[in-house]
Amino acid sequence: MKTYLDCYPCFLRQALHAARLVNCDAQAQYTLMNEVLGVLQGLSPETTPPEIACTVHRLVRKITPVDDPYASAKAASTQAALSLYPRLKDLIDNSADPLGVAIRLSIAGNIIDFGVSDQHDDLWETVERVLRQPFAIDHEEALRDALQRADHVLFLSDNAGETVFDRLLIEAITIPVIYAVKGAPILNDATEEDAIAAGLDKVARIVSNGADAPGTILSLCTKAFVEVFNAAPLVIAKGQANYETLSDAGTNIFCLLQVKCPVIAADIGAPIGSTVVRQGRSAPPG
Repeated sequence: MKTYLDCYPCFLRQALHAARLVNCDAQAQYTLMNEVLGVLQGLSPETTPPEIACTVHRLVRKITPVDDPYASAKAASTQAALSLYPRLKDLIDNSADPLGVAIRLSIAGNIIDFGVSDQHDDLWETVERVLRQPFAIDHEEALRDALQRADHVLFLSDNAGETVFDRLLIEAITIPVIYAVKGAPILNDATEEDAIAAGLDKVARIVSNGADAPGTILSLCTKAFVEVFNAAPLVIAKGQANYETLSDAGTNIFCLLQVKCPVIAADIGAPIGSTVVRQGRSAPPG
């Protein structure tokens, strides 16, 4: 997905928020803002939002005194989600359609996204909303069919805390799952440490994609991960950044997300606040 002008202020907000999370002084914040503005001024029009975010947050880590400005926020999100896990598990176990409920709960967890906003909605209220609202894009039956045919799933994670909601879906899937995390901190995206804290190691094989970028930019991933990606008969890709990087990467990819910003809403063709299960398309020739 291309970068829109509306993305520019969001990158500035992200950088400033990260600097303030770790109590950078005013001079460091000023330096960071100037450097980010320089990056934005030199952008190629073909650069995708996750590629820009990768560059911006490398600057953040260079200027701020810690490698992971979102570490405390990620831990808090994971604990908040784990506190709901028994109630969420009961919803699935007592449902006439456990897989359908688990898919919706995984999407509900996508509200935990500091790339879009410094705040997110109440988790339980989000769960109730997502369980009752229809999908704006509904390729759930195609996903179910793909799960019947595949011998394993590659599950591309998004954010810490959301990982707990992903765990519920993985527990409802009857074939082996490989759970991919980021290779280094970026925003509140899940790393291996975050996935283990959510219990993903108990239900899936965790692998790192080796990259420090949102979404899945295959050119930045390790060769080993690209081999895992190419061998996957079915890919479940969580969140907006995975949509931005993989929406046209193949029909075996299913993007599960909440639409949380006007740029994604315009590109995907669904309103803000909607939920989506979208089968990917193959890239156009040329």
